[in-house]
Amino acid sequence: MRILDSRRLTGTNPWLDAPGAILDVSLDGLDPGLAITAWTAHAHRLLDEVGWPSVPVARRHAGGASLAIRAPLDALYSATELNEAAWYAAVAELGGVPAAIGWTNLPDGAPYAPTAGGAALPEAPAIAAWLRARIAFERKPGLNTLAEHAEVRGLTLLADDEFVSIGLGAGSRTWPMTGPLPAAADVPWSELSDVPVALVTGTNGKSTSVRLIAAMAGAAGAVAGATTTDRVTVGDEVIAVGDFSGPNGARAVLRDRRVGMAVLELARGGILRRGLAVRRAAAALVTNVANDHLGEYGIYDLPALADVKLTVAKAVGPDGRVVLDADDPLLRERGVRLAAPVTWFTLMGGDPMVRAHVAGGGDAVWLEHDTLMLAQAGRRSAIARVADVPIALGGLARHNVANALGAIGVAAALGLPVAAMTAGVTGFEASPAMNPGRTNIWDFEGLRVIVDYAHNPHGLRAIARMVRDMPALRRGLVLGQAGDRDDDAIRELVREAWRMTPSRVFLKDMEPFLRGRAPGAVPELMQRALLQLGARLDQIERHDSELGAVGAALAWADHGDLLLVTTHVDRERVIGWLEHLARTGWKPGQELTAPEPA
Repeated sequence: MRILDSRRLTGTNPWLDAPGAILDVSLDGLDPGLAITAWTAHAHRLLDEVGWPSVPVARRHAGGASLAIRAPLDALYSATELNEAAWYAAVAELGGVPAAIGWTNLPDGAPYAPTAGGAALPEAPAIAAWLRARIAFERKPGLNTLAEHAEVRGLTLLADDEFVSIGLGAGSRTWPMTGPLPAAADVPWSELSDVPVALVTGTNGKSTSVRLIAAMAGAAGAVAGATTTDRVTVGDEVIAVGDFSGPNGARAVLRDRRVGMAVLELARGGILRRGLAVRRAAAALVTNVANDHLGEYGIYDLPALADVKLTVAKAVGPDGRVVLDADDPLLRERGVRLAAPVTWFTLMGGDPMVRAHVAGGGDAVWLEHDTLMLAQAGRRSAIARVADVPIALGGLARHNVANALGAIGVAAALGLPVAAMTAGVTGFEASPAMNPGRTNIWDFEGLRVIVDYAHNPHGLRAIARMVRDMPALRRGLVLGQAGDRDDDAIRELVREAWRMTPSRVFLKDMEPFLRGRAPGAVPELMQRALLQLGARLDQIERHDSELGAVGAALAWADHGDLLLVTTHVDRERVIGWLEHLARTGWKPGQELTAPEPA
């Protein structure tokens, strides 16, 4: 009967096609059917009381249940309060005791009535009156009117606690929320427009795909605004550093009047916490669906995770394209049922479904022998040979071949010319400058060091496959994991790592990412898993930091070896350290200089 999470949904989301609020709860012994029925009924009653025509959407899951309600854009905080009030009332009706009582700001003298469970809840009229007062306090006069006028004109309105904007990129105007909003008659509607937007999500390959698409847009002469888990860029300029794969990063790009095209990375967490950043997109890419972050926000299995990722398809209209990996079974199954047109991409050029899709006039991108091919509107084009795509590493990095195929599908949906697609994929390098932390490679007198963000079993499997195919006398691995993954997920990561047959594994603790575990607990769990897989104790080292593990790995390595360094906590410092070693001519066996301080 605990509230697990209560949050606003500022955009289209897995439950609703509009803004609203969602509440995740544990049932803790309550009958699921009775609890959801009572909760929904109380939510209906309160929605009627405040005059919101919303039908609650309930979902049961392994951790309990969730209920989502639609709400006006300027009343989303109040919507969370309404949802919580409905839940407390349902618990009380069923004889339970809510873990917490809200509505502390009820007017003095508001009547309270004891419940069968022993808790004291306000009577229904008092709750409804307080909610109406809360909604009136939160309302922003004119915001919903502006949203209605923007929608009629096919323009995007973005609103947050600080600003409201209409139009996107070069066609946008922004006003502060702190003052009075402009009247609809005072908005220069004829000067406003949207720019094309592409949404990119998936378990792995999102950031690389975003950067590839932005490179192709740049080759076409467009100023691309891009968001990733690392940074926000406008053209070649980095305007912010950090994880901007949610709505905040999207708004920074979409309100920048230099931007002529936007490519937005959407992480699973951002979609679940807030929803999509925009209601409409010209293209949406889902790279793949694999085990990562299960057990959060009511998502406990891969089919549910696939549905979350495919929320991006809700933003794509009949003139757009949803670009999907035909080699992913879940996306393949769900893609054929989407309302929006689909562009399939595949590493298997002979895939019967994809071939039939193309024969029927559909769009697709595929690997044909050693060439990346595009079929669009009945026309076939050769985009590039794998050997000419730097991030493909001559075909060894098959995951990056797949990323390039998906990015080409998005570029086609955005209307970019074939020549720009070719220039983009052939000019995009796996370097720290262009694609930081994604298969960056250094060679130190025969020692090859690869830095990659691989942080889940699916991603590490792709990198391990590539590393196994590279010549090396010995292979070393720096490995760690955040503490919020369960033990089975961590063991699965270790199994994938062991497939690259490392001679030495340098396990790292990641203090900022302990997330409820004790220091050293994750490396200890990983060590036990390695020993069970057949590793010897002398093949394993444990370190209390990422930099410590990297330094030990560099000190161990010799000519002819290969090091795979997975970086998460100190990626910038690790990359800076390796760049410094390369500039100063460091060789294996020589003394290591210390990394730059943070």
